[in-house]
Amino acid sequence: MSRPLTATIDLKALRHNYLLAKRLHGGRVLAIVKANAYGHGAVRCARALAEIADGFGVAAIEEAIQLREAGITLPILLLEGWFEAQELAQIQHYQLWTALHSAWQVDEIEAAEINAPLTVWVKIDSGMHRLGLHPDEFPAVAQRLSACPKIAKLVAMTHFARADELDSQATPQQIDRFQQAVAGLGLETSLSNSGGILAWPKAHGDWGRAGVMLYGGAATDRVLTNWPKPVMQLDSRIMAVRELAAGEPIGYGARFHTERPTRVGVVACGYADGYPRVVPAGTPVLVNGQRSRIIGRVSMDMLTVDLSDCPGAGVGSAVRLWGEGLPASEVAAAAGTIDYEIFCNLKRARLNYLD
Repeated sequence: MSRPLTATIDLKALRHNYLLAKRLHGGRVLAIVKANAYGHGAVRCARALAEIADGFGVAAIEEAIQLREAGITLPILLLEGWFEAQELAQIQHYQLWTALHSAWQVDEIEAAEINAPLTVWVKIDSGMHRLGLHPDEFPAVAQRLSACPKIAKLVAMTHFARADELDSQATPQQIDRFQQAVAGLGLETSLSNSGGILAWPKAHGDWGRAGVMLYGGAATDRVLTNWPKPVMQLDSRIMAVRELAAGEPIGYGARFHTERPTRVGVVACGYADGYPRVVPAGTPVLVNGQRSRIIGRVSMDMLTVDLSDCPGAGVGSAVRLWGEGLPASEVAAAAGTIDYEIFCNLKRARLNYLD
């Protein structure tokens, strides 16, 4: 029997979440499947969405080629654009859309040997200060690109730094800067990431970009009326049980000592599987559907849980690490991170898809 760590991917929930994004945003929405669809499997997720999605977004060209070779024919946007000029030939060959974020890319696209004009999404830095043209330089660049015969269509885009913080004024400020930059140019626009789709109606342009909300992740700092369904359940089993007296250490570094006589369950999952090593004692798990806690430090291949209040649990008992009944965001918060990261870090688990 194989190691009992299984990530079950609910493709119905994935489709539900995409349609939720479409309904909330209006217009068209790209399904973002970069980083192997946030650890959920890019090809399977793209195929599950192919009949309802308006297109897909990936980080780089190798991710796009993987989808094309798997038979995905819908538009695919390279969210980071190209890194070297020779990639423009591949962008043309695979019929991809590409982001453009820097002045040097304007020079390269004008100099490239391109037979079929490209769709280009020009990124404006409205306040994220990561990628994008300054709002003041955007109109001139847009006019220059519009005059270039190698470009078929321009879309203006930006990215929010704090869309998940609903009380912050940063997002309204970014919206205003973006709108001022594109005023009068008649371009299609894309402002909203998952947080923007869920919580900022004024950011709903022609195109949304649904990322972590597709996978049921927390895209804002609070639960809203409309909330995506969890897509991934990460489950394992108890592989051994120990009976320890009060005051006994557990795990590497003896970071945890039992406060009372304790039944300890050893679970087949560790940081080599992508479970966060840094979670403290008390991080929740579900044992046979009952809430319990991690005790001791997470090891490479195993972690230990408290079975003292789970009298029916023993070797072979089911352990849910995140999913239905235990949001991944709760585990991520215990680790001092976000659910995006723990999804993307997942590895070695057997993937089981539910259609």
